[in-house]
Amino acid sequence: MTATLTPPPRSKPKAAKRFRAFARRWWHQLTAMRTALLLLLALALAAIPGSTFPQRAISAVDVSNYYDQHPDLAPWLDRVWAFDVYTSPWFSAIYLLLMISLIGCILPRLGVHWKALRAKVPDAPKRMSILPYHRTLAVEANQSMARAVLKQRRWRTTVREAEDGTVTIAAEKGQLRETGNLLFHTSIIFMLVGVGAGSLMSWYGNRILSEDKAYCNNLQQYDEYGLGAWVDETSLPQFCLTLNDFDAQFTNGGPTAYDADVSWEATGGDGAVEEGDYALEVNHPLNIDGTNVFLIGHGYTAVVTYTDRYGQTQTLHQEFLAMDASMNSEGAFKFPDVNVNPDTGAVDEDAEVGFDAILVPTYEDGGMLLGTDPELNNPVLALTAYTGDLGLADGQPESVYAINEAQIASGNLEQVNDQVEVIGVGDAMTLPDGSQLTFDGVEQYAVLQVRHDPGGPVVLAGAILLLGGLLPALAVRRRRFWIRWNPDGTVETAGLNRNDYDGLDEECDELTAAIAPGHEPPQASETDDSIGSQQ
Repeated sequence: MTATLTPPPRSKPKAAKRFRAFARRWWHQLTAMRTALLLLLALALAAIPGSTFPQRAISAVDVSNYYDQHPDLAPWLDRVWAFDVYTSPWFSAIYLLLMISLIGCILPRLGVHWKALRAKVPDAPKRMSILPYHRTLAVEANQSMARAVLKQRRWRTTVREAEDGTVTIAAEKGQLRETGNLLFHTSIIFMLVGVGAGSLMSWYGNRILSEDKAYCNNLQQYDEYGLGAWVDETSLPQFCLTLNDFDAQFTNGGPTAYDADVSWEATGGDGAVEEGDYALEVNHPLNIDGTNVFLIGHGYTAVVTYTDRYGQTQTLHQEFLAMDASMNSEGAFKFPDVNVNPDTGAVDEDAEVGFDAILVPTYEDGGMLLGTDPELNNPVLALTAYTGDLGLADGQPESVYAINEAQIASGNLEQVNDQVEVIGVGDAMTLPDGSQLTFDGVEQYAVLQVRHDPGGPVVLAGAILLLGGLLPALAVRRRRFWIRWNPDGTVETAGLNRNDYDGLDEECDELTAAIAPGHEPPQASETDDSIGSQQ
């Protein structure tokens, strides 16, 4: 009679074990190098919308203009953070997953590599003839000399003596390849941390500053600014800066040097006041309390005086934006508070005056309007005058460098002169109502960028690590070399390359010749069971 034993039913794994198993599988998948590469690719793709659509952190005006141009599409894009790509939840999620993946991938490899650096060089196989390089020496080789030659050539060595009298010297070289590989991947972490720190804690502001003018470091005085997610106006350093003099040098119609003499005054956190002078140049920023002030450009400021129909005057210093390399520049003069009756104080909103203007640094009489010389040799203004409502009272942001085209199109502004009128320094343009615009002169201005980026040094360190790791990772080849003194008096040498390395035989022959002078190695042993470059 045969008895059949039924195994007891397996108990289902507990929920905690199932969760740990799931978490372990998820972690191994996340920290795989393939996953890190896919996440890096995903991050690059996710950054594309940031360069395609205007970003609020860079220019809120551009975002507003995009809304005006695409009223149906813009709200939908805003719902998916297309105008705030780099602070969006989906971009942050990819960024954090990439950081976790890289750290989880690299840290274990660092430990393994550290142990490998401290471990002994592996012994040779019993049959050294199976290795891709194998020689039997025809002359004797001295063990001390062999070790000295290997150490002189920076091979890491380990000596082993067997009970039967066999002595083997194992040598290894090229572990710098794995060190470079790890440095390369670690550098990516540094760069990601630097970019993240810059996104959160950096800020910048751009300011056009004319000669003999000053400004202080607050957001209201910047033409354009951007703040990191962890930065607010109260955390900005307190300092003021004055542009005393500016000089632009040109050669053959092109700029060769910009020099700005500035004075600054800063108040520290303890209330102490520091001040000084500095010669600001391109690529030579002024550092104030960890904040860099860069000179990034220059331009011209036109000085004009408007005399209205009642004889009241207003002087305006207006910066112009360069249109080309010859510094032909465009701008506008706006006078919303003119033509006020001094007897009654009555304000006529339709009596505002504006001028579209082009500033030509060097005008050639009888030639074309636009000049070819960026220096101030014969500056003129080409003017088009408008009267009416400039549209400044509605509170909508608009460019200070152009007359509002919508006001012209709606008829709220009417063009006064039929043709563009050109005036030089000291000349005046007279309007039909008797008012005049006098061209008083031209000043220079500097374009300054004030920037604080704590992530910059970290990104720089990452870039240096990347280059320092990439070169050995690509150029160095890991290989091993063994010398064995057998009990029967024969001496064998063998070599193994751990990577594709065509110069293995040549290098091993040089070592063999150095260890056993006068020996001419025979042809390499050929066996069917050679392991090639595998071990």
